[in-house]
Amino acid sequence: MPPRRAVTGRSQEPRQRFVEELRLLRAEKGDSLRQLGEALGWDWSLFGKMESGQTLGGPEVAQALDQYYGTARLLLTLWELAAGDPTQFREQYRRYMTLEAEATGILWYSPCVVPGLLQTEAYARRLLLRGSLGPGVKLDQQVAARMTRREILSEDGAPFFRAILDENVLRRPLLDCEEWQEQLKHLDEMAEQTNVTLQILPFAAGPCELINTDTALLRLPEGRTVAWVETGYDGQLVEENAGVEHLQFSYDRLRDHALSPRESAVFIQRLLEEVPCLLPDSK
Repeated sequence: MPPRRAVTGRSQEPRQRFVEELRLLRAEKGDSLRQLGEALGWDWSLFGKMESGQTLGGPEVAQALDQYYGTARLLLTLWELAAGDPTQFREQYRRYMTLEAEATGILWYSPCVVPGLLQTEAYARRLLLRGSLGPGVKLDQQVAARMTRREILSEDGAPFFRAILDENVLRRPLLDCEEWQEQLKHLDEMAEQTNVTLQILPFAAGPCELINTDTALLRLPEGRTVAWVETGYDGQLVEENAGVEHLQFSYDRLRDHALSPRESAVFIQRLLEEVPCLLPDSK
């Protein structure tokens, strides 16, 4: 790991220090901006804008750069100091993302939308476009960050991932038929991965636990479990044992009402066959 450089007179300001580290680390690596973009899967122009101070990028970009350069959490820490805006990325959510990347197992329940780790680029773009990104937040930047984040399910040492999706998630299609087909196919393909289990909670199950709350349970390497709960307005990281145990119990009860993984796969495949009939303007 490259040694941390002393803060000089021209880099005491957090944003400038972040920019300086980006430039120096790439120079030490000997990469061009294009090579860096190709290695990490982002458009090279994003890194050019970050190194010129035009944008900070997102926390996922900083995490990816930390992994690429072998700098542990240096760049993410500098990013957090430079961002300095709790309304854009709340501290709890930033901590959740860090824990998610470390988790050996992830259990997820989604009552309304496809979970971020299972979204296609088109689905993520539509969802983020309808959401509130906040002033100065770039749509392309957030979509790219979400696409990078989902790679944890396919890389070496990927965690076990179980997602329970309410039937409501699959009954609210994207308006573009091809984009919706792509999302359904992606769910079908992800369910075939050995580390991914996908289950559908049907309408026939009636009202169940966690009925309006996105919930994630993260099993961490040291053996403890933490949880993340989120509504349309707020999110909370739950670490105390009593709260986590209550959410785990609710999740287990919810799972009792869900279709089996095989039945869920058939459900999604049937929806794929029906896609042209779901949309009024489809031929």
